[in-house]
Amino acid sequence: MISRRALLTTGTASVVLFGLGGTWWATTGPSRTAREPWSAASAGFGDTRLDVLAYAILAPNPHNMQPWRIGLGKRLDFTIYCDLDRLLPETDPPNRQITIGFGCFLELCRQAAAESGYRADITYFPEGEPQPLLDGRPIAHVELVDDASVRPDPLFSTVLARRTNRLPYDASRPVDPGILPELQGGAVDGVKVLATADAALVDELRTLTTDAWRVEWDTASTRRESIEVMHIGKAEVNAQPYGLSMDDRLTSTIGLLGLMSPEALDDPDSSAYRESFKFYARACRSSMAFVWSTTPTNTRRAQLEAGRAWVRTQLAANALGLSFHPLSQALQEFPEMDEYYKRAHELLARNAGGTVQMLARLGYAPDVGPAPRQALESKLLPV
Repeated sequence: MISRRALLTTGTASVVLFGLGGTWWATTGPSRTAREPWSAASAGFGDTRLDVLAYAILAPNPHNMQPWRIGLGKRLDFTIYCDLDRLLPETDPPNRQITIGFGCFLELCRQAAAESGYRADITYFPEGEPQPLLDGRPIAHVELVDDASVRPDPLFSTVLARRTNRLPYDASRPVDPGILPELQGGAVDGVKVLATADAALVDELRTLTTDAWRVEWDTASTRRESIEVMHIGKAEVNAQPYGLSMDDRLTSTIGLLGLMSPEALDDPDSSAYRESFKFYARACRSSMAFVWSTTPTNTRRAQLEAGRAWVRTQLAANALGLSFHPLSQALQEFPEMDEYYKRAHELLARNAGGTVQMLARLGYAPDVGPAPRQALESKLLPV
């Protein structure tokens, strides 16, 4: 956690974070709840950089690992780094999905800046593109420029209502194909967004995503990677508001909160293991439509752009009242998934070519709450 002394060297941020009798600091202690950053974003901090970053940390990201680390600059600027302890080497060995999460983060930076009349000048990988894995070099540098010509992004009004809904979807309520073109408005240059409610393709994708989920859950290394970042029950989630949380409607629906433990989830003979698999498989099979994105190349820059497009697509879907749930298993690049990775590209990139970066199911389901988030100050680097 960043120290008070460190923050005092970052200009006006110190006044915001520790001024007013320490009011802000008082909200970040042990009593803070896991979803509080969602309300803190709209309340604001009084420092333009922090106001922008308060929205950016709400970005979707793989396994909710929230890998961003932020160095505040001396002006209206900041630099984004990857926390290398928050990678997913088993399910995301090339760090592609983590990079996509940073693209989501940067898109919300841009939108939040525009809402306040600032242009976000974003430089990707200012010290070079990290390959084959992410490293200590910065992901991006962002400078906020006061610009009267900047117009707010219409999608920004839905940022605080963005939800990932993992519940089974209503099989009696089809998705109108006529609304799917509106999701394609989420695309950015170099990223193609496509969607389908075609019964035959939807059925193929239901099978693909269910089979791919089985591979991820039955492969010990990938299953254990998820279990290691899983937090069960409100007390544990509030104490560690990142990773996979099991403290909400999803857990209640599975009905196993009292039976769950890391050991039980990792035991193929346990009820927790079997019911967790069956719940997610039911969710895959309840998909009523799908949306996916492709890029012609698979550079780190393409992955960031795919992330920008992806969060825009989710915001557009949620604005239409659609439930949205990324199903990334078939796009994961570990050896046991190879068959399904190839099949996903045969189905989804046969016309567009290139790399399928993301895939999500669509439908209608009861509302769910936002995912846990760590407080903004926990993401700021000492200076």
